[in-house]
Amino acid sequence: MKKLVLVVVISLALPAAALGKGPSAAEISGPGLKTISLSGDGEDGGASTFGRFTEAAGFFPAMFHQQPDPMLRSRPKGDLGPRFTITWVVPGPGGHSRVAQDVYPYAKPYTVTHMRPGQRFWGTERTHGGWYVAGGTLKQALVSAGLSARPSSGGGSGLSASALAGIAAAAAAALALALLVAARIRRRPRPAVA
Repeated sequence: MKKLVLVVVISLALPAAALGKGPSAAEISGPGLKTISLSGDGEDGGASTFGRFTEAAGFFPAMFHQQPDPMLRSRPKGDLGPRFTITWVVPGPGGHSRVAQDVYPYAKPYTVTHMRPGQRFWGTERTHGGWYVAGGTLKQALVSAGLSARPSSGGGSGLSASALAGIAAAAAAALALALLVAARIRRRPRPAVA
């Protein structure tokens, strides 16, 4: 009888463990950034670059409730800087699910992530969610993947320097055209008053 109970317990535990999968890919997007795509084995315990990125972003505690729970229920104080989004691709039963996690790489003193609670994945599961203080490892991984080490100097607008230069050139051209039209209107002879 004890063997039967042990076999039932083990057989029930295996499918649950199989469902505890990590992501297979991630896309990072945000202001002034060409989308960065990463992939690999997100549940290798940090053995690969993608595994370390997944761990550093707080993916597992944000997706699945863990004890102790490192997730914060309220937003950390202070200016977090520009927000970027990580869209995780999570393989599971019935196909792949997509889950979004915001990342604030320039928050001080450490990068912060936020996963909205209740996002549906695998059809019936929902994300645990919350705020996660990631530490310096996540920012290093993001910079290695192609993110700028410092936020753009557009005053938080998220526009690149070339985009700002283009806007300034267009504004200068519009101003020059307006001055030219105003000068022509002033030089035009006025009709005589009888």
